[in-house]
Amino acid sequence: MSQESERQRWQRNFADLLQELRVAQTGVQILFAFLLTLPFSSGFPEVTEFQRDVYLVALLSAAASAAMIISPVAFHRALFRQGRKPELVRFAHTMATGGLGFMLIAMASSVLLVTDYIVNLTAAIILTTITLAWFTLLWVVLPMARRNWGDDDIDDEDDDPS
Repeated sequence: MSQESERQRWQRNFADLLQELRVAQTGVQILFAFLLTLPFSSGFPEVTEFQRDVYLVALLSAAASAAMIISPVAFHRALFRQGRKPELVRFAHTMATGGLGFMLIAMASSVLLVTDYIVNLTAAIILTTITLAWFTLLWVVLPMARRNWGDDDIDDEDDDPS
């Protein structure tokens, strides 16, 4: 079995990050598109001031998430063929992490917006808190807990782009 070179490792890390960003990008783009069209629906003028504020948080968070998740493409274009793959991977890692954070805010805000429109505010806050806890468990707690489960994934131990 051959050992991969440093350059090959950074190339693999970048390819892995791009695959992850493709998944996240699709989700944030669908949510962002939904939020962009929402004010043009017939029921939107009837929302409360609180719901409009929540809508703005959701919309701007989705926009920030999309910008961060798509930004590695622009960064790659700027650094193309300059031999700066390690810098690109570190940047993409930071942007992906930040983009997922904004996506979490956008998802929770969207759930709060819709549930507050359908049920009372107390129920909406409870449902949003459960949703936020679920996303946090799946996106933060479990992955962080997995980092300490031993060395059974030897191939992945070099994937940390920092």
